[in-house]
Amino acid sequence: MTTPQPHQIFDRRAYWRRRARELPAKPDQFLVREAAEQIFTRLSSINRRFSSALDLNSRSESFELFRAAAQSWTRSGDAALADVAADDEHLPFRDGSFDLVTSVLSLHAVNDLPGTLLQIRRVLKPDGVFMAALFGGDTLHELRMAFTAAEAAALGGASPRVAPFADVRELGGLLQRAGFALPVADVERTTVWYREPMRLMADLRALGETNVLVQRRRNFLSRRLLAGVIAEYLQRFSDEQGKVPATFDIVYLIGWGPHENQPKPLRPGSAKTRLADVLKPKQ
Repeated sequence: MTTPQPHQIFDRRAYWRRRARELPAKPDQFLVREAAEQIFTRLSSINRRFSSALDLNSRSESFELFRAAAQSWTRSGDAALADVAADDEHLPFRDGSFDLVTSVLSLHAVNDLPGTLLQIRRVLKPDGVFMAALFGGDTLHELRMAFTAAEAAALGGASPRVAPFADVRELGGLLQRAGFALPVADVERTTVWYREPMRLMADLRALGETNVLVQRRRNFLSRRLLAGVIAEYLQRFSDEQGKVPATFDIVYLIGWGPHENQPKPLRPGSAKTRLADVLKPKQ
């Protein structure tokens, strides 16, 4: 057995298997659709027809919503669905190959996000745009709390069950560190109400977003522990009708390949108007 490296948070092979798994009846992937529609809206606001685009492991349902944004696409990801079988962490493309790179609900599960962003920046042409949606912030904090409490009660300690998510400020900083020009990061929160926690778990399974943490327990979730998780979830979060919320924070990232014609920030000390003068009350 290969010993995981210290920086490995996610079992990428398990993530690929779960994303590729076919379910007999796939529920409506409303979060995928919402994120893809946001990406399409933001792309539509850019007055440009992209020629060569790369999509990183977006689900087919989401990719179809913004396919028209570019003339030619290369899709990387699972070999059964993509043009190029490649992991998000290792992009086998030449520098400056694409004027658009997209990713919808995938990059939150890479082990080296700073390195992945550097690779995306590398394959972008000057003045090309990178646009992505990924889970961040307080996503699934209710489920995390329910698992922690139930495992502490049943087993005397908790194991990693819900992935850690970066917040919007951290992600904005990573865009800057990777060398993107004009970086923007913003977050949209969606709270989904379920009749019962098991419905949430079914949706996560359909998305392929169940636990793939390297340090996860490898045995199946026992009925006793599952009952404890459901009880904790209901006790802590249910409303008067018995419904329970699930929080999803989707962070949207936009960054550009640097180009000489892009707006540049002013040099420190070059401003011609003082902030104190602007804020001074009018007489």
